[in-house]
Amino acid sequence: MKNTSPPTNTQKDVRLSLYYANQCDPKKCSGKKLVKFGLVRQYENIGETPKGAILMDPTSEKALSRADSLKKGIVVLDCSWEHAEEMFPLLEKFDLQKRALPYLLAANPVNFGRPFRLNSAEAFAAALFITGREEQARRVLSKFNWGHSFFELNAEPLADYAAAKNSTEVVEAQSLYIDTDEADTNEEE
Repeated sequence: MKNTSPPTNTQKDVRLSLYYANQCDPKKCSGKKLVKFGLVRQYENIGETPKGAILMDPTSEKALSRADSLKKGIVVLDCSWEHAEEMFPLLEKFDLQKRALPYLLAANPVNFGRPFRLNSAEAFAAALFITGREEQARRVLSKFNWGHSFFELNAEPLADYAAAKNSTEVVEAQSLYIDTDEADTNEEE
C-alpha cells in the first residue's frame, strides 16, 4: 500500500542554549521569554553549555555562515550591551566556536533600527535564518509582537547572507549594506 500522507519536514530543530548573565530585567528579557516557551534551554554556568556549540560573539573575527555545523547547537550570551566587551573575553577558555553575526538592524523596542544591537531572540533568529533554518527562526520571533519587523527590516541582507556559501561570502555581502548605511548617514549630516 502506497503512503499518501503529505511529506513532512525532516529537518531537526537546532538546539538553542542561553547563557544568562543576570544583567537585565527578567520580565523584559527576550532570552528568558524563549526559555519560558520551551524554545531555548537556559544555563547560568557557561561551562555547562554544549561543548563545541557555536557561540554568537560580536567580537569574533569569523562571520557565521551556512558552512558552520549546527550539530552541537547555538549559544547566545544574554547580557547587557553595556557589559558585553567585558563578558565575551571571559568565555575564551570554553570549548565553543565563536562566530559573529553580520550587519543587521535591531527590531526590538529598545534598539529599534540600530545596527548590530540585536537582543538574544534576534540573535537566535538571525543565526538560524543565515544557516538555512528559516522556519525555526520565524518560530523563535513569533513570540514577540515586533518579531515580524526583524524579518521585514532585514529581508535583503538575510537573504544574501543565507545564500552565501561561507564566512568570506557573508562578509562580502555585508559590505554592501554597511557602505549603504554609512552613505545614508553622511548625507543626513
